Amino acid sequence: RDHIYWRTRVRRRKKEQYEKIDMQKDFFTVFEYGAKFKVNLKDYLDTGLFLDHRETRKLVSSIAKGKRVLNLFAYTCSFSVHAALAGSSFTKSVDLSNTYLAWGRDNFILNSLPEENNEIIRADCMKFLDDEIDSGALFDIIIIDPPTISRSKKMDQMFDIQIDYPYLITKSLKLLSSRGVIFFSTNSRKFKLDESLFNSCSIKEITDKTIPLDFHNKKIHRCWKITL
Repeated sequence: RDHIYWRTRVRRRKKEQYEKIDMQKDFFTVFEYGAKFKVNLKDYLDTGLFLDHRETRKLVSSIAKGKRVLNLFAYTCSFSVHAALAGSSFTKSVDLSNTYLAWGRDNFILNSLPEENNEIIRADCMKFLDDEIDSGALFDIIIIDPPTISRSKKMDQMFDIQIDYPYLITKSLKLLSSRGVIFFSTNSRKFKLDESLFNSCSIKEITDKTIPLDFHNKKIHRCWKITL
C-alpha cells in the first residue's frame, strides 16, 4: 500500500489552475519501448508521462526515421524523445511551461540525445503556429495533444479545445509536408470533430489503435490521423 499513489481531478472554477501539490522532488526513471523518462509521483497532479499515449508514441516512433517532427503542447517531450531515438532528423517541442520543458530537456539528456537536433521552444502554441508558417518551415510529423481547457495567465485568452481545434488543425496543415501526417488527440469526453471543416485533407480516427490493452477505460482519449 505504501507504493500506491493516487490523484483526484476536481472541476476547476473559471481561471483556476492546477497547482503543485508537494515539494519532495522525488524523481525516478521509467522505461518505455527503449526510451527512458523521468517521472514524479508525488509533487504534481500529473506524473510527467501520460501512459494512455504509450501506443501512440510507439506509432510515431515507427515512422519517425529521417523525419522532421513538430510536437505541440509537448509537455515533457516524450513524443519527441521517442521520435529522436527512432532516428528523426529533427524535432521541435513547443510548450508554454518552463517547468515541463526543463523536464523534457532532462528526458533528452537521459536518453543521450543531442541538443542541436532537438529544439525546445517556450511559446503559446496558438501564436507559435503563425510565426512558424511565416518562417516557411515544413514538418513530416506533427503531434497535437492539447489540454481540454487551459486558463494559464501566460496566455492572452483561455484555450478551449472544442472552440480552438479548427484553428490548430488548419494552421498545422500549412506546416505539413506533402506526405506528412498529423496525429491529433484529445482527452475531452464531449469533444466533437467536424470533418466538413477540413476539405483539403483526409481524416481517420485511429483511437482503437492508440489505447493500450491495460486501459479498461477506452474513452481515456481519442486520436485522429490527418493527411493531405
